Amino acid sequence: MKILELEDIHSYYGDSHVIQGLSMYVEKGEAVSILGRNGVGKTTTLRSIMGLTPPRSGCIKIAEKDSTRWPPHKVVTEGGVAYIPAERHIFPGLSVEENLKLAERHTSGKSVWDVGRVYQYFPVLSDRRRQDGATLSGGEQQMLAISRGLMCNPDIMLLDEPSQGLAPLIRKKVVDIVIDLFKEGDLTLLLVEQNFRVAMKMASRHYLMDIKGKIKCDLDNQDCLEDAGLLMRHLSV
Repeated sequence: MKILELEDIHSYYGDSHVIQGLSMYVEKGEAVSILGRNGVGKTTTLRSIMGLTPPRSGCIKIAEKDSTRWPPHKVVTEGGVAYIPAERHIFPGLSVEENLKLAERHTSGKSVWDVGRVYQYFPVLSDRRRQDGATLSGGEQQMLAISRGLMCNPDIMLLDEPSQGLAPLIRKKVVDIVIDLFKEGDLTLLLVEQNFRVAMKMASRHYLMDIKGKIKCDLDNQDCLEDAGLLMRHLSV
């Protein structure tokens, strides 16, 4: 089942035509990445799905429902989508636990995320539950942002540049935790990532995006290993 599908979408910032005719899909329970240089439209794709930069034409479907004109809150509540932006957007002045509870959404699903379950996956957040979330380290803020997304009890997670700005050891820890989250098969992941090695660890299929959101090709991990030169040509500055 295609839980997320984009058909010929065109998205703009003002008069700037950023995404021109993008089509792609993600199957339920799948982990997929979008790879590409800065500025090709990867983040705009996620924002279009979320209704933050709605496409002017084309169609977006979530679980086979047309969500193209849905406002962001409906994408979350009815579409079951959580968006973790690269900037993380931790609320200053609120503790770690307050940041988490602010996003809490109750659901009748079989795998319910609450504060207790989040702390099992991210014990460092439990240790810092009363600390101002904005004062955490970069890696801890990334963990908090992911955890806050999980508190929405989503079916789909959109994850933008999770390794950005993290030291190698912290990056590995964050990546390993995300991999564990998706092993259970209850979540679907669409990941934007500059580092193709990180993307290959977290996802099994990859869209290589060229300028204006054009999909150059659709690769699995074996394709990436057999033609690393293709990735280097399209990802190098």
